[in-house]
Amino acid sequence: MPRRKPAAPSRARAAAPDTAPPARNILPIRRQTLSGMTVDALRERILHGDYPEGEPLRQDAIAEELGVSRIPVREALRQLEAEGLVTFSPHRGAVVSTMSLQEILELFELRAEIESDLVRRAIPHMSAEDRNRAKDILAAYEIALRTGEVSKWGELNWQFHSTLYAPAGRAFTMAMVSKLHQQSDRYLRMQLALTHGESRAKDEHRAIANAARKGDTKAAAKLMREHILGAGRALVEFLVEHRNQQQTRKRTQRTS
Repeated sequence: MPRRKPAAPSRARAAAPDTAPPARNILPIRRQTLSGMTVDALRERILHGDYPEGEPLRQDAIAEELGVSRIPVREALRQLEAEGLVTFSPHRGAVVSTMSLQEILELFELRAEIESDLVRRAIPHMSAEDRNRAKDILAAYEIALRTGEVSKWGELNWQFHSTLYAPAGRAFTMAMVSKLHQQSDRYLRMQLALTHGESRAKDEHRAIANAARKGDTKAAAKLMREHILGAGRALVEFLVEHRNQQQTRKRTQRTS
């Protein structure tokens, strides 16, 4: 019987580890969530064009606008720099990155090579669930295009493409493609919104999905390559005119 008396201290010692970890974990989880929300908010503003190319990103102003401290803003800007959406200048600080027309063409040519190869590798491993998911995403994307929900275009476009590529099982390549999509997304959304290119995007996506459904790897890869290269050429044509108009407006404002 006396040997049972130490049981209470033993339970007290066992209870301590159960209560300590939550207290240690609360702050990092909140800090990470706040940083993630800040990244998402800034990324969406850049992709939507609220912060145009070359726009200075003042940390104080952004922190006040979002109701956060400068720390998550600074962390968010570094994350967006890694994604290619923000650049840091020694004299101006953080600014929304600007891509030259040649860089944009290179980006789409790179995407065309990688993504046509991905879809070719993925199709033999696609399940009925993969094909149904791609079909459902495409339907949602077409609704967003038809109703003008610009904020959904980029995410749904990526979901459609990534669903087609995922069965290839090439995680490293997918990470590269995801970054390329992030860099091109803001330009594509702006182009679709201002030139009404929804029909072309819808028809080309449907053709790719149909080839994937039939298991036609050659046709799907060819259609994917043409789709991406065509989008890049159309985008550059649009940007030439758009940037010329912007320069004309700036010159008019300076002289008025």
